[in-house]
Amino acid sequence: MTARIDMGLDGGGNPVAVDLEELLATRLLVQGNSGSGKSHLLRRLLEGSAGLVQQVVIDPEGDFVSLADAFGHIAVDAADYSLTELGRLALRVREHRASVVLNLEGLEIDGQMRAAAAFLAALFDAPREHWYPVLTVVDEAQLFAPAAAGEVAEDARRTSLAAMTNLMCRGRKRGLAGVIATQRLAKLAKNVAAEASNFLMGRTFLDIDMARAADLLGMERRQADAIRDLARGEFLALGPAITRRPISVRIGEVKTGSRAVSPKLTPLPTAATEDMRDMLFAPSAADELPPPPPPAPTPMADLMRAVATPAPAPVPDMPVLEESEQADVRRAILAEIAGEGAASDGRQALPNIFQDYTVRCRMRGVEPGIDLAKFRASLALARAGIADAAGWDEALTLAASLPEEMLTPFLGIARAARENQPCPSDAQIAALYGTSSLGRAKRMIAHIEEKGLIVARTDLAGKRSVSLPHLGWTTAPAWPDPANPQRPGRTAVRAAERARLL
Repeated sequence: MTARIDMGLDGGGNPVAVDLEELLATRLLVQGNSGSGKSHLLRRLLEGSAGLVQQVVIDPEGDFVSLADAFGHIAVDAADYSLTELGRLALRVREHRASVVLNLEGLEIDGQMRAAAAFLAALFDAPREHWYPVLTVVDEAQLFAPAAAGEVAEDARRTSLAAMTNLMCRGRKRGLAGVIATQRLAKLAKNVAAEASNFLMGRTFLDIDMARAADLLGMERRQADAIRDLARGEFLALGPAITRRPISVRIGEVKTGSRAVSPKLTPLPTAATEDMRDMLFAPSAADELPPPPPPAPTPMADLMRAVATPAPAPVPDMPVLEESEQADVRRAILAEIAGEGAASDGRQALPNIFQDYTVRCRMRGVEPGIDLAKFRASLALARAGIADAAGWDEALTLAASLPEEMLTPFLGIARAARENQPCPSDAQIAALYGTSSLGRAKRMIAHIEEKGLIVARTDLAGKRSVSLPHLGWTTAPAWPDPANPQRPGRTAVRAAERARLL
């Protein structure tokens, strides 16, 4: 089927028509400054082809919703739907071949780009059996396919640009014939504009836009000034669907009107200054609203049910403990945590253990009583088997230079030295260190000895004792490995004797 859409008259008064079937295959680009008549041109094209092909209009300003009354288009207000709903609606538009106007007027620019992208992408992704011809008109295309990043969100720009690129570059095989209109060719992405084979160039004044328009029309640069002299509603046309040589076209009349009209001069009001002041500063209607009515009385049946329902039993208060009792509870909690840490293969981070400690304290109705820094020392004392922290300040001060994981084994050795108990074995020190490696335990003892905090001695029998010279404490001698006691060799004995004599 061949159809020609009458667009208006050329400079000689001859009619100029658009071959609709050729337009569906070759696409159209319309350019012109604001007020040049772009929307009027699009309306003429839509009205002329309304009964011949399905139409989809992406309308950022709500100018084309008037097509609904005259030609049966479905006006869709994008602000009332989510992006998922818009995509589902677009699939139904292709399935049922309905002509729609997607009104984006109620959205900000980011929202317009996302809504248009979702709708166009769903049109593009429709099943193959629904690939009927669709005249897809996008007004103000520079908003949806910008040549450069602007103040909009980057993800919205990328999504919208991808949808417009699919429409103009790959939409033909899916039946989507793109017709895009823009105020500024320089602001429109080149890969989108380059896919159009038909052009209608209206009045523009910027040199960069005139140069691009002249290039598309095959005009020389010196002829580009003619674009500045075009009248409103007059366009230079070129393309296989219109004409093989550039001609001037004056667009004809349309049947429907736009809600956006050009401003006209109207007489100013003649009210006196005082009357105008009274009107400007008059109280608003909201200030004169009567007070809200009192709430409706509660029905008697509801009151009776409320009386009959027993009140919930009050939650009893937690018992208040004396400070000494709270201290005992805190020590018990520390002992529990210390025992759990000793039984586990590894130890948690100190902040996590402190959080567990505070929760247990609240569950038992006591205050934690210490901060994270003091909790470190208290937990190390508990793990070393020291129930009462009194008298251990000097030992803790000495251990301040040690890493956190060495504090517990140091205090375990100090406790044995203070009570003159046998020196802990390598296995006991490794357990306090949180490891099963005896080698690591020995290296840890050597590190503490290098710090000057302890002095380890081995007697002629092979037993080890450890002294804390700063505190005057010394452990009783004991085998480092009670399960496998070993006497030192003759050389070691002689060395020990020489050391003792010196």
